[in-house]
Amino acid sequence: MGTILFLALVSLISHPLAKRFGRRVFLVLAGLMAVALVVFVSLAASVFGGETLVEHVEWIPQLDVGLTLRLDPLSMLFSLLVLGAGSLVLLYCAHYFDDGEVGIPRFAGVFMGFATSMLGLVVADNVYLLFIFWEATTIFSFLLIGHVLRLRTANSAALQALMITTLGGLAMLVGFVLLVQAGGTPLLSEIIADPPEGTLVTVAVYLVLLGAISKSAIFPLHFWLPGAMAAPTPVSAYLHAAAMVKAGVYLIARMSEPFADVPGYRWTLVILGGITMLIGGFRALRQFDIKLIVAQGTVSQLGLLVMVIGVGDARATFAGLVLLFAHAVAKAPLFLSVGIVDYSTGVRDLRRLSGLGRRMPVLAIVSIVAAASMAGIPPFFGFVAKESAFAELLEVGHEHPAAYVALAVAVVGSILTVAYMIRFVWGAFASKPGVADTPIEHPAAAGIVFAPAMFAAFAVVYGLASPLLDPLFRQAVPASPLGDPEHLSLWHGFTLPLALSAGILVLGVLVFFPARKLAVTLPPPSERFSGSHAYWVATHALDTIAIKFTSLTQRGSLPFYLAVILSVLVLALGGTVLSVQQWPDEISMISSPVDIPIAIVMIVAALFAMRARTRFQGGLLVGVTGYGMATIFALHGAPDLALTQLLVETVTLIAFVLVIRRLPAHMAERPRRVTRGFRLALGLGVGLVLGAVAVVSLGARIADPISLAMPQLAVEGGHGYNVVNVMLVDIRAWDTMGELSVILAAATGVASLVFLNTRDDQSPHLSRREARNATRAHLLRVADPEDPASRMNWLLAGSYLRPERRSIILEVVVRLVFHGLLILSVFLLLSGHNAPGGGFAAGLVAGLALVARYLAGGRHELRATVALDAGRILGIGLALAVTMAIIPLFFGQPALSSSWVDVDLGPFGSLPLVTSTLFDIGVYLVVFGLVLDVLRSLGSEIDEHEEEDHAEFQEEVAK
Repeated sequence: MGTILFLALVSLISHPLAKRFGRRVFLVLAGLMAVALVVFVSLAASVFGGETLVEHVEWIPQLDVGLTLRLDPLSMLFSLLVLGAGSLVLLYCAHYFDDGEVGIPRFAGVFMGFATSMLGLVVADNVYLLFIFWEATTIFSFLLIGHVLRLRTANSAALQALMITTLGGLAMLVGFVLLVQAGGTPLLSEIIADPPEGTLVTVAVYLVLLGAISKSAIFPLHFWLPGAMAAPTPVSAYLHAAAMVKAGVYLIARMSEPFADVPGYRWTLVILGGITMLIGGFRALRQFDIKLIVAQGTVSQLGLLVMVIGVGDARATFAGLVLLFAHAVAKAPLFLSVGIVDYSTGVRDLRRLSGLGRRMPVLAIVSIVAAASMAGIPPFFGFVAKESAFAELLEVGHEHPAAYVALAVAVVGSILTVAYMIRFVWGAFASKPGVADTPIEHPAAAGIVFAPAMFAAFAVVYGLASPLLDPLFRQAVPASPLGDPEHLSLWHGFTLPLALSAGILVLGVLVFFPARKLAVTLPPPSERFSGSHAYWVATHALDTIAIKFTSLTQRGSLPFYLAVILSVLVLALGGTVLSVQQWPDEISMISSPVDIPIAIVMIVAALFAMRARTRFQGGLLVGVTGYGMATIFALHGAPDLALTQLLVETVTLIAFVLVIRRLPAHMAERPRRVTRGFRLALGLGVGLVLGAVAVVSLGARIADPISLAMPQLAVEGGHGYNVVNVMLVDIRAWDTMGELSVILAAATGVASLVFLNTRDDQSPHLSRREARNATRAHLLRVADPEDPASRMNWLLAGSYLRPERRSIILEVVVRLVFHGLLILSVFLLLSGHNAPGGGFAAGLVAGLALVARYLAGGRHELRATVALDAGRILGIGLALAVTMAIIPLFFGQPALSSSWVDVDLGPFGSLPLVTSTLFDIGVYLVVFGLVLDVLRSLGSEIDEHEEEDHAEFQEEVAK
C-alpha cells in the first residue's frame, strides 16, 4: 500500500514538476517508478517462494468496502510488468516530446495516475476496490487518448473508449455485487478459493466477463482499440500493449480456473477470442498506416490470449500468461518504433516510407527483433510462448474439446501474425522500387532508441533464459489435478508443436506476398454489420432522442420547469402516500401557543408574496417564511438549525438582491386566469402532499428512532456534546464531503455564468499600505463639512468611492462590526463541537462580514479586504477536508475517524482538541469561499458591467 500511496503522491506533484522542468521531468518520473519496481523486486523472492502478502485497512465496513491488497505470484507478475514497462516508456517520453510542447504537465500527471491505478487494480483483493481502480484506469486512459485536444479524431476516439469500457465496467460491478451476495465475502481470493454455484452466479460471471472483454477489446467490443491509436505513441505502447488492455486478461486469468465449468464459459471465450484474433489479423494485412498494423495486431493477439486462457485449465492459463508477457515485450517496442519513425519523418504510410532501414539501422534491428518475437521465430521469447501454447492446447484438448478449436484458430491466426509482421518491417524500413527515400526532417535523439531496445533485449533474454522463468509462471497458476504444464525451453525435440511453428513460418511468408497487393485489389470490407457501426448508430440515436427531448422540456421558462418538477412530486409522492395506510392515532396541530402567531405571519407573508408586484418585494416576503422557520427551530430546542437557517436565509436574500439588479424591477404581466388556476391547484397539491408526508412519517414509525443514541455516540465517537456538529464532521462526515463538492460545483457554475475568462476579480488591487496612506492624506486635509470629497475614509477602498454614493453612517458601522463578526465566526467555529455553531454557520458569519464590507465600499473594498482568489479558498477547504478523511488510514483507522486530546489549562479548565475540528475548518473555508465567489460574480462583476454600460452611455450622449 505504501508503494501505491507513493506513486499517487508522485502523480499529484507531476504537474507542477513538469511545468518547472519541462520534458526532463520524465527522467525523474522514470526514476521514481523504477524505485517502486525495486521495492516489488525485493518482495518477489518471498512471494514466489509461496508467501502471500496481505494488507487491510477498514474503510466502509457496512458496505464491505475495505482497502484490501493482496500480493501473490500472479499479481506480482503483473505488477512487475506495469512498473517495468512504465519506467521504460517514461524514459522514452523524455526524448519523444519537444521542449515547450503544450500539455506535457497534464500528460505527466495523468500518465502517473494511470500507472498507479493499474498497479492498484492488479493487487486489489476487495472486488469493490478493484472496481474503483478499474474505472480509474478508464478515466485516465480517456484523458491520455484525448491528449491532443485540437484533434477531433483523438477526442472522438477517447470518448468511444470511455463509453465502451465504462459500460462494461458497470456491468462488471453488478456481477461483483452478485458474486459477493452469493459467496458471502467481498474478497476475490476467497470467492475464487470457494466458488459459489447457481443461476445467480452464472449471471454474475458473464457480467464480469462483459467488463473484461470490453477492457481487453474482444469481439464484438474490439473496435475501440484501433481508434485509440490517435493517442500519442507512449500511450499506445503502455496502455494498449503492456498495461490497460491486459487488465481484462488478468481478470479472466483469475476467474477461468474456478468458474470454467459455468455453462458456456469455455466456448464463449474461445469463440469470441478466436473471432477477435482472425478479424485483427486480416485487418492488419489491409492497413497502410504502420501504427494501425501494430494496433490491429494487438487486437489479434488479445484474442489469442483470451482464447487460450479461456479454455479454463491451469495448463492453458500457464501458457496464456507466458504469451501475455511475450506479447508485451514485443508489441511495446513496435509501437515505440512507430513513434520514432513518425517523429523523424512525419510519415506513417508504408507506401511513402522507403530506405529507413539503411539510415536508421539500430531502430530497424530493434523492430526486426520485436517483430520476429511476435512472429514466433526462435530463439526469441515469442517462439517459446507460442510453442508452450500449442503444446498445452494439444494436451488439454483431451479433456476439453474447446482447446482443439482454440488450437486450430491459433494456428491460422499465427500465420496471419507472421504475414503482417513481415508487412510491418517491409513497409517501415525496406527500400521500395519507384519510391524515393523518405527524408528525415526531424532527427530523433540517440537516447530515444534505448527504451524500445530494452524491450527487444528482454524478448531475446527471456527466450534464452526461459527455463529460469518457468518456476515463476508455474507459481502464478493453481496446480492442475490432470498434470503439470510442460517446462519452458527453446528445444523440446522434434514435436508436433515444433512442426506447427515451422509450418506457420513458411505459410506466413507465403501469405505475405499476395497479401501485399491484396489490399489494393480487393474492396474494403463493409462496416455495416461491424461493432463500430452499431456503436455509431446507437450514439446517433441517443443524440437524436436527447435533442428532441431537450427541445421539448428545456424551453427557457422557469415557471414551466417548476411546474414539471412539482407535478412529478405531487403525482409520485402523492400516490405513494395514498397507498400507505400508516396514519397516526392522534394528530397534535400545535406544540406551543407561540407557534400560532409565527404561523400566521408566515401564511400572511406567503399570501402577500403571491400578490407582489416587484421582484424586491416578492423576495423579502418569501424571506419572511424562512425567518419564521428559523424562529420555530429556536423555540423547539434546535439552536444550531435556527442559527444556520437564519444565516442561510440572509445570504440567500442578499444574493437574490444582487441578481435582480440586472432584471426589470416589476414582475412580468399577470398570467391568464387558466394559468393562475393551474398554479393555485399545483401549489395546494404540493402543500397537501408534503403535509400528508409529515403526518404519515409520524404514523409509520414503529421503533425507537436512531437519534436517541446520537448524544452518546457524539460523546464516545466524536468527543463533542453538540450532536448536530458532531454528525456533520464525524458520524455523517461522508455526507458533508459530498455536500462540499456540491458547493464547489455550484460556486464554479455561478462564476462561469458571469466571468468570461477567470473567476478572479481583475479590478486594480489596493493594498493595505495604500489604503493607510490614503487615510493619512485625508487626515492632513482641512475637512470641509459641506464638501463630500473631503470626508475621511473609514474603509480601505474609500478613495475609490464616488462622494454621492457614500454613506458615512454605514461605513462607520461596518468599520466597527467587521472585526467583531470575524471574531464571532472563529468563536462559532472553535466552540461548535460542544455548543451551537460549527464550520458551516461560522463560514456564513464570516461571509456576512464580507457582505457588509462590499455593501459599504463596493467591489474595490471587497478586493482590498480579501486579495485571495475565491477558487483557491474553495479548493484549499475541500483539500483540507479530504486530507483529514485520508490521514486516519495511515494509522490503521477507518477514514474520517476522530482522535482527541484534552489540554489542561489549570484554573481556566481544559481545552479539548479534536481532529475533526480541522475537517470543520475545511467546511468553514468552503462556505467562506462560496460567499466570496458569489459576491465577486453577482456583485463585483455585475458592478463592473454596469459601470462599463454607464460609461458607454455617457460617451454616446457626449457624441
